[in-house]
Amino acid sequence: MGFIIRWLFAFVLLAATYNPTDWNYVRWARVNWETQMPMAVLLGLLLLIGYIVYLRATLRSIGGIGVVLIAALVGAVIWVLYDYGMLRLDNHELNTWLGLFALSLVLGVGLSWSLARRRLSGQADVDDIDE
Repeated sequence: MGFIIRWLFAFVLLAATYNPTDWNYVRWARVNWETQMPMAVLLGLLLLIGYIVYLRATLRSIGGIGVVLIAALVGAVIWVLYDYGMLRLDNHELNTWLGLFALSLVLGVGLSWSLARRRLSGQADVDDIDE
């Protein structure tokens, strides 16, 4: 259940920043920059904090190679679904949602990996000594 919550928060963070609907930070900030600049900056900083937390945890737990491997795995799954005719890639909006899903999986795994590794191996990370 913990992984699903971490993945869901990553998906919400990415989708709140940009998605193919009109309900996202990028489009809202473009339209309202002149009249709502303080709010746009505040929301942008909150999103930036979320990205820093997720990216730092992801890079510390699985590293750059792990990010590439997870992204390649998700890409291969999408390729297989496309190859078997279960997925069509001619829809721009669907492609954007697939990209958000793939990136959120990378961030969700990155945030959860240290906990999963500890459960699987029984070994604590150096950062976990205080627990």
